[in-house]
Amino acid sequence: MATTPAGAEGALPQGVTVAGLEDLCIRFATEAARFIRDERPERMGVAATKSSETDVVTVMDRRSEELLHRLIQAARPDDGILGEEGADVAGTSGLTWVIDPIDGTVNYLYEVPAYAVSVAVVLGDARAQGGWVPVAGAVADPCLRLVHHAGRGTGAWTSPEGAEGVGDRRDAPGPDRLSVSAEDRLARTLLATGFGYDPEVRARQAEVLLRVLPQVRDIRRIGSAALDLVRVAEGSVDAYAETGLNAWDLAAGWLVVEEAGGVVVGAEEHGPLSAPGKALTVAAGPALVEQVRSLFVTPSGGASD
Repeated sequence: MATTPAGAEGALPQGVTVAGLEDLCIRFATEAARFIRDERPERMGVAATKSSETDVVTVMDRRSEELLHRLIQAARPDDGILGEEGADVAGTSGLTWVIDPIDGTVNYLYEVPAYAVSVAVVLGDARAQGGWVPVAGAVADPCLRLVHHAGRGTGAWTSPEGAEGVGDRRDAPGPDRLSVSAEDRLARTLLATGFGYDPEVRARQAEVLLRVLPQVRDIRRIGSAALDLVRVAEGSVDAYAETGLNAWDLAAGWLVVEEAGGVVVGAEEHGPLSAPGKALTVAAGPALVEQVRSLFVTPSGGASD
């Protein structure tokens, strides 16, 4: 069951295929993942802070984004680029690359092995809530040397790091097809979530979890939205819910979940917030997704964050 946000319809440029874009996502995400792992300085430098003192930008964040920009512009010079660190590029092709050079920056800073590189290609306006849809994406896990990837209509897969080019070779050795959990009872649900960096937002999220925790099996907070979405896709957690996500946090993981048979929704069943985004992102199997969403929305339909 896949959702296509309103206003995001569109056709790929002539001569462009989903499989070809998926292979590029795999290649770019894997190369950036190798870079942040193999070139990580012994003493990590914090280049700046973003929304708060706990939201860091490392030097490697910026260098990884620069690498991704070079790779994308060499292969697809007419496409746009939207990235977490703000060095955006306007495109003319109708396609935009949505990139997170290190998702889980704090984990990376502290050498906690739960961070990733997220690369996706989307149709529509990636800056507009509900105005875009991913068509191909990859989440590369440098620590496990794996890349999780999908194209719209091609399924969701996990491949070893050295298997670039598998997007159009489903019989190649290595790829494992992903499938979401079949869990349908909230009380047996292992729920992944995350927290924002603003202290007031974190306090509100903690209050919500006080209400949610007694209603599920348990909660996991790993620190990377992209990897949380992958875990839903592979069935190692049953569901994921978080407020405050940007396009680069969820673009690739959203598609991986959908192609693994899951559903990704926003705060509203219908309307402008029906697509995942800042207000709320919920990912789970079809039998569970609305039960989880109901835990995080107010009676009026908005996120309770």
